[in-house]
Amino acid sequence: MWESEIESVSGGDYGAAAAGDGVLAAAAARPGVKSDGFEQRGESWYVATDVPSDLLVQIGDASFYLHKYPLVSRSGKLNRIIYDSRNADLSKITLDDLPGGPESFELAAKFCYGIAVDLTATNISGLRCTAEYLEMTEDLEEGNLIFKTEAFLSYVVLSSWRDSIVVLKSCEKLSPWAENLQIVRRCSESIAWKASANPKGIRWQYTGKPPAASSPKWNELKESSPSRSQAPPDWWFEDVSILRIDHFVRVVTAIKVKGMRHELIGASMMHYAAKWLPGLIKEGHAAAGSDEGSTTTTTSSSWKGGGLYMVVAGTRDDTLNPVPTKDQKMIIESLISIIPPQKDSVTCSFLLRLLRMASMLKVAPALVTELEKRVGMQFEQAALPDLLIPSYSKAETLYDVDLVQRVLEHFLVQEQTESCSPSRNSFSDGNNKHNNTLHDGGSQRGTNLNAKMRVARLVDSYLTEVSRDRNLSLTKFQVLAEALPESARTCDDGLYRAIDSYLKAHPTLSEHERKRLCRVMDCQKLSIDACMHAAQNERLPLRIVVQVLFSEQVKISNAIANNALKDSSGDSHYQPLVSNRKTLLDATPQSFQEGWASAKKDINTLKFELETVKSRNLELQREMESLQRQFDKLAKPKQGSSAWSAGWKKLSKLTKSTNLENQDMGTPVANPELARKAPRRWRNSIS
Repeated sequence: MWESEIESVSGGDYGAAAAGDGVLAAAAARPGVKSDGFEQRGESWYVATDVPSDLLVQIGDASFYLHKYPLVSRSGKLNRIIYDSRNADLSKITLDDLPGGPESFELAAKFCYGIAVDLTATNISGLRCTAEYLEMTEDLEEGNLIFKTEAFLSYVVLSSWRDSIVVLKSCEKLSPWAENLQIVRRCSESIAWKASANPKGIRWQYTGKPPAASSPKWNELKESSPSRSQAPPDWWFEDVSILRIDHFVRVVTAIKVKGMRHELIGASMMHYAAKWLPGLIKEGHAAAGSDEGSTTTTTSSSWKGGGLYMVVAGTRDDTLNPVPTKDQKMIIESLISIIPPQKDSVTCSFLLRLLRMASMLKVAPALVTELEKRVGMQFEQAALPDLLIPSYSKAETLYDVDLVQRVLEHFLVQEQTESCSPSRNSFSDGNNKHNNTLHDGGSQRGTNLNAKMRVARLVDSYLTEVSRDRNLSLTKFQVLAEALPESARTCDDGLYRAIDSYLKAHPTLSEHERKRLCRVMDCQKLSIDACMHAAQNERLPLRIVVQVLFSEQVKISNAIANNALKDSSGDSHYQPLVSNRKTLLDATPQSFQEGWASAKKDINTLKFELETVKSRNLELQREMESLQRQFDKLAKPKQGSSAWSAGWKKLSKLTKSTNLENQDMGTPVANPELARKAPRRWRNSIS
């Protein structure tokens, strides 16, 4: 599938930069074996000579009818196979494990026969591995194929950017030979050295199409040419992205050693993932990177400064050549292992999409955990659509809530670590340094608080989405809602929206469960819109509705009191709660507009009924006082019985005073019981 891409850069004569004219002519062949070339008939190759063939070399489906002497004079392996064999009349050799296949063996055989062989970036790696396999060393003949191919690699390929890319791409089918011969390592380091160079010194001719002629050399600079422009920092992204993942990792690792900026490395990884992982990057997420008039379809660069690519190998169509699942898993695991450790090397959206695919493809748990930690480092940058990762395990929930819970825990641990780090260095050296550190610590705490507030809004939105899942348990909802500290939320409208959505999707909750669910919300942090919505929300427990109304009444009373205090004090520095309340309302999303008029009317009706009850209470108190006075009047003595009542009262007073005087004087009473019962007998006798 990469053949067309390689052909676009392999049309030139790469041998011109090698020794002489680029044609490797063999030494004089055996007298009597005169060859004018090879002829192909189907899958068979024949030497155009008058001498009949005495050796058949079988490589896969291809058959080569050759002669023994030209081959054994240059190949130590064939020499050993033929002359060390017990069969003196050996006429057929099978070399199915030969690296490079029939194409490379054809070139090696031509070299043995003294036929001209053109070395190009396309065939050099296969020919080098074939020469090593056939043991075409200098011991057999000076200037043998190993020496020729090695010289071409060192002096031609490694000095050219494009040739290094093409050779490294061609090494994909030559493992492990290309690895053992250090071809992969040398090409990777050459590419890394050129990619890490200052782009101000690079001038590529850019037309928007793959050039028909050979590529410009690395050191070719023509600043006076009007058709050339300065290369952007990401000029190497597209070329490196055509490599297989293991070779891409080698190049990126070498670039890291050269000191490349971590954001550029991360951008190259995002570009590579967008090309090889279908659906990872949505359309429109990457900026358009081609100029007007460009007809080449390329993946847009994720680096802000780029767009002009020195296109080497064309494009790749995901619909025609989908990447197998096994290869996708390998790509994801490799990308996770080489993500730069610095924060913001890649976007949080990219990390979450990578995490989604890692969960789907069952990537190694250790790598998934590492990726979750990376997401937690910049969780405040996440977007809700990227956070809605389906549950690919056996869990009953639609979305992977446990994954989000783990990412949130990593975020909180990271924030705690960052908030504690300035305090360790606050008393380092001198007062100035101490003051600077305290200032940095204050700004760091403010940054952490803003990050927590953004994460709180994100979690509230996530809870609103996942709450519609009927299989989501109350415990998971509550744990995720209570994971953040109270300071992270200045307004609980988003949390109230999530609670209301959960109650709507779970109508069978008991009263105790509804109270437990609403306990995660602070009624004092609700806006006016949310309070009005809650006042008429039948799904909420009655106790919560009362708390909402009471908290809003307290806020209104505080606002009125502060306004009165401000009016009485005139222009002062006192800041009432109204300003803070206004700021809070400005930051509150207007998400509770439905039912505004009816809710306001209901609240006014409740207030009117409350005033009516108060006035009725006052009337009842007045009526009670009137009844009390009437009762007192009825309790007064009537005129007809005034003498009897008066005499009785006087007699009672006289008896009490007599008893008191006797006790004061110390006179004992002869019989206390008779003294106590005397009034009773007197009262009976009078009656």
